[in-house]
Amino acid sequence: MNDIYNSKANCDIAIYGSSRAWVHIDPKIIRDSLSLSVYNFGNDGHSFDLQYLRHLEFLKHNNKPKTIILSTDIFSLQKTDGLYEADQYLPYMLWNKNIKKYTSSYISYNSWDYCIPLVRYIGKTIVLKKSLNYFMNGIPENQLRYKGFLAMDREWSADFERLKAKQKSYKVQLNKNYKNLLEVFIKECKGMEINLIFVYTPEYIEGQKFISNRKEVVGIYKEFSKRYNLSFYDYSNDEICYDKTLFYNATHLNSKGADIFTKKFASALKTDKSIKL
Repeated sequence: MNDIYNSKANCDIAIYGSSRAWVHIDPKIIRDSLSLSVYNFGNDGHSFDLQYLRHLEFLKHNNKPKTIILSTDIFSLQKTDGLYEADQYLPYMLWNKNIKKYTSSYISYNSWDYCIPLVRYIGKTIVLKKSLNYFMNGIPENQLRYKGFLAMDREWSADFERLKAKQKSYKVQLNKNYKNLLEVFIKECKGMEINLIFVYTPEYIEGQKFISNRKEVVGIYKEFSKRYNLSFYDYSNDEICYDKTLFYNATHLNSKGADIFTKKFASALKTDKSIKL
């Protein structure tokens, strides 16, 4: 967020998406392969409406990228009630029309928080303590992320097995407005002459089977990519999806898996004629 608002997120290739973009696609590997600057804007726990919000704020404060890679996701077109990690918006939301438009429908902030200074910090004890610490001691130089990316050095957890023990499957509740917004986004990229690429990164095969309407969701991305002549790299059936050791849960690759996948994806992008090297 700081890089966006300080105009330090300029890049040739911008990577959008949820946490699966954030922890799956290493910008350094793609940069080294294509000799182009890359930034990963993947946002943990955020549906496409909030991914689009970050897109708008990025373009407002930085130069437009030559290419946007959108990491499509099984849950990106589903609405949630709460705004995940809502505190990330606190420093930037005052009098910001975009943030108000795309976050106010979530159960997190009220109308006063967007227009009256400091009201949004009431009750935010942890945030205020950390802010005071940064003010007095400066922001730590060591950063967990590289150009927005964070590799997860984790092993498989038992969360998925516990979930399957409770229910046989899960049906994604598709939001029509998010689907329409995705199409608006595609048309805007076309209008701005930004090369748009879709990718569906690897997902553990048993996790894929758990989503009862997965074919319908992925079909939306396939339909749009065909209608608007977009490259769509779908790794749903890649060999990575069958190797549990490369995941830390059903939908997220660990650091080893992300490294293997990004190298494979970078190799594919190198032959993509839509990317100007």
